[in-house]
Amino acid sequence: MLRRRTAGFALAAAFAALSTIAQAQAPGKPVRIVVPFPPGGSVDVIARLLAARMTEISGQSHIVDNRAGATGVIGTEHVARAAPDGQTLLLNTLPFVVNVPLMGKVPYDPIRDFAPVSLVATAASMLVVHPSVPARNLKELVALAKSKPGRLNYSSSGSGSNPHIPAEFMKQLTRTDITHVPYKGGGPALTAVLGGEVDLSFISLVAVLPHVESKRLRPIAVTSAKRVLLAPDVPTMAESGLPGFEFSAWFVLMAPAGTPQPVIAAANQLAVRAMQSPEVRERLLKEGSEALGTPPEAVTALLKSELVRWTRLVKENNLKPE
Repeated sequence: MLRRRTAGFALAAAFAALSTIAQAQAPGKPVRIVVPFPPGGSVDVIARLLAARMTEISGQSHIVDNRAGATGVIGTEHVARAAPDGQTLLLNTLPFVVNVPLMGKVPYDPIRDFAPVSLVATAASMLVVHPSVPARNLKELVALAKSKPGRLNYSSSGSGSNPHIPAEFMKQLTRTDITHVPYKGGGPALTAVLGGEVDLSFISLVAVLPHVESKRLRPIAVTSAKRVLLAPDVPTMAESGLPGFEFSAWFVLMAPAGTPQPVIAAANQLAVRAMQSPEVRERLLKEGSEALGTPPEAVTALLKSELVRWTRLVKENNLKPE
């Protein structure tokens, strides 16, 4: 009897949440999840999984709107200026906070101009080198970089991006001089290291693993605190001689500041249910990501800590947009 009662309460709560969402949003009008980067990248992949599952659960259409440009600034500003009615959301990652110290001035404040909804996922990256690089581990790579200051180079998907920041973090900790070569997107950055245009890069697991398995790239280390399930033989950066090195890409769902609290609460519950569904969790696990789904307060804490952490890195190393 108690189980039936509990199940009934849970079902009632679920219907109540969906009712709140339906009342908060314009009937029949799709909710746009703005991705401030080109299609095909990790943010876009996660956004499309999230949107599809949110649509299935709520019956309200959720679509992905790619508004790329200026390392995420254009799409992010668009959401900051959007009506706070729950119809426009933002899925963003590291440049959301790094652009502030990196560019000196951006047309929004990542804390003040947005209302957090949920931290939806995190993902580790892998440091890889082209096979022509005579280094088989981090110690050898650092020694090589120190013997040839400025001669080694690495690719990224742009200043302030997920490949750029861990590379600069590594350079700071190892006191090495490795040249940054920014590309317009993760695809070109991966192609550059595959073709030997650059010597190394920090690439997302899902993108890099097929090339590691085919031996077109040599793995050096993963950026997470622990080894990853998809590459158990590849050590972490900390295990490889850099204690304290930890970096994971994160993906946060945001709404414009001023969005009513009931709308935020309903969107949060919907996002959490979507990310915790077995289908989404399994799909992201296969792509080297971890599906989450947190309260809004966790997003605020994350953004504030990341802003402090990477502002220090940007200023100490005098990083500029390239």
